[in-house]
Amino acid sequence: MERFLMKRTGRDFVDKEEVPTALGGDQGSVAKRARNQPRVGGHPAGPRWRHIQAEGLDCDYTVLFGKAEADKIFHELEEEVEYFTGALAKVQVFGKWHSVPRKQATYGDSGLTYTFSGLTLSPRPWIPVLERVRDRVSEVTGQTFNFVLINRYKDGCDHIGEHRDDERELAPGSPIASVSFGACRDFLFRHKDSRGKNRCREVEVVRLQLAHGSLLVMNHPTNTHWYHSLPVRRKVLAPRVNLTFRRILPTTKK
Repeated sequence: MERFLMKRTGRDFVDKEEVPTALGGDQGSVAKRARNQPRVGGHPAGPRWRHIQAEGLDCDYTVLFGKAEADKIFHELEEEVEYFTGALAKVQVFGKWHSVPRKQATYGDSGLTYTFSGLTLSPRPWIPVLERVRDRVSEVTGQTFNFVLINRYKDGCDHIGEHRDDERELAPGSPIASVSFGACRDFLFRHKDSRGKNRCREVEVVRLQLAHGSLLVMNHPTNTHWYHSLPVRRKVLAPRVNLTFRRILPTTKK
C-alpha cells in the first residue's frame, strides 16, 4: 500500500498557511476560518491544513484519514458502490456520445437530480460507508453536503479531462469536497484564460498530488476561474476511488 502515499515536492503547490480546521461558517477557506478554532490542550484541534492559493483559486488540503482507516474505507467502497452501466456510462462531448474513461456513480438525498455531460442523474440512497465519509468531511469543514459523485479509475489509463464543476444545480458559492482513496494521482488546475489555441495569457498550471485518504476542498470562486483534470499516468497500475461531495439545490417541480 506504499504506492498510496503522497509524493511531496517543493513546486507541487503554494503552501500559503498550515493551520487546523474550523467547524463553522460558510464564507472563506477552511484554513482561514480555522484561526478562531478552539484549542485542545494548548494546541489547535483538528487536522493540519495546507491552503492552496493562486489568482482566483482557493483550496484547502489535508490527509483526513489515517492509512488503516483509509484502507478499510477503500475496500468497503470497492465492495459496495454500484456504478453506472449502459447508456449511463457514456458522456456527451461536442454532440457525440463516448464511453466514460472511468466508472461513475451518484448517491445522495432523495428528490435530487444532477445534470452534467448530457446526462441527468438521480442519486441512489446513501450507504453507510458514504455517510461516514460525508459526516467526517462535514465535521472538519463545517459544511453540509447532500450529494456525492463517485469516480473510479482502474489504473493510470483511466482519467478525466479538463472541466469545471459549475452545473446549475450546485448551491451558489458552496464548496466541493474531494476525498481520494487508493492510488496517488496527479491533479491539475488550469486557468480559463490560459486554455486552448485562443488563450489570452499565460497562467502557471497548479499541480497537486492527491494522497490516499486525503481531502481537497475547492472553495468559491475556484470553479469560476479554473478548470481541473486528472490526466493519464500510464505508470500508475493501482485503482483510485474519488468522492466529490456537493451541495445541490432540490429539483423544482413545474
